Amino acid sequence: MPTMKAAIVSKPGAEFEVVEREIPKPGAGQVRIRAQACGICFSDHYVRDGVWPGIQYPRAPGHEVAGVVDEVGPGITTWKKGDRVGVGWHGGHDFTCPACRRGDFLNCPNGVITGISVDGGYQEYMVARQEALAAIPEEIDAADAAPLLCAGITTFNALRHSGARPGDTVAIQGIGGLGHLGIQFANKSGYRVVAISRGKQNETLARKLGAHVYIDASASKAAEELQKLGGACVILATAPAAKPMTELVDGLGPNGRMIVAGATPDAIQVSPIQLIRGRRGIQGWASGTATDSEDTLRFAQLTGVRPMIEKFPLEKANDAYARMLSGKAEFRVVLTM
Repeated sequence: MPTMKAAIVSKPGAEFEVVEREIPKPGAGQVRIRAQACGICFSDHYVRDGVWPGIQYPRAPGHEVAGVVDEVGPGITTWKKGDRVGVGWHGGHDFTCPACRRGDFLNCPNGVITGISVDGGYQEYMVARQEALAAIPEEIDAADAAPLLCAGITTFNALRHSGARPGDTVAIQGIGGLGHLGIQFANKSGYRVVAISRGKQNETLARKLGAHVYIDASASKAAEELQKLGGACVILATAPAAKPMTELVDGLGPNGRMIVAGATPDAIQVSPIQLIRGRRGIQGWASGTATDSEDTLRFAQLTGVRPMIEKFPLEKANDAYARMLSGKAEFRVVLTM
């Protein structure tokens, strides 16, 4: 049987091990993808450290997969060999639960999570369900497309559903893997973009990415600075830390909303009065489905939004993962095959 290389986690806490595996065969309703690139996301530590319940090991993580269709399984008519496709966090749904019957596929209780409940993109070939596939435009390189399938879709989807209109003040908290894309998407959507980070050194990059205003949260109270601008219609909180989010709630304008995309187990501290006054709100936001990924990719193609990335070969998965954790990398680390 033909084999492929895969970077797997054999048990919780183990380092990545590059092994030879049989190339998987797609079943009914599935396609096989020849992976060209797979982004490394912080949430891959759910597999590496065994903190997500029910993971079966060994497991190949990776939910930012870009490649081409290599083979289609029985019943596939939408996709054909050679199509450029990507797969994100959402790896499929059951179509029959109450959420799916309402079209809310992301909240399917039986949904597949790429790289967690099934093997993901840390391998040369992977199998995916047809409803998880997003078409990748020819104009976007695979290594650039991969992070757009997670960090990109999360920020783009959150902003376009936020209720903000062109000209509204939209603040992006954090200039990291999510935030550097959020600033770009917000600018290209026509918002008045305020970037919030700690340190004067981040201002040049923030403005280069498209911020109209920069707030150094280490030198002033960011909420007060936002109120000087009339208050934020939307604050997209991307840095995974609850304390800075807590400090920003009072920066919301009337009917303003904080959208939380930075995952952290810590609690955001907010009083009912803070929310009642001005009818403010706080909402969590996950990624999206395959059609949301396609919308993200098309918007990025049309507007020139691209992630800042560093590339590593699949064989260097441990080095790539360590680089991501170090916080010293360009904002997204991508494995290439």
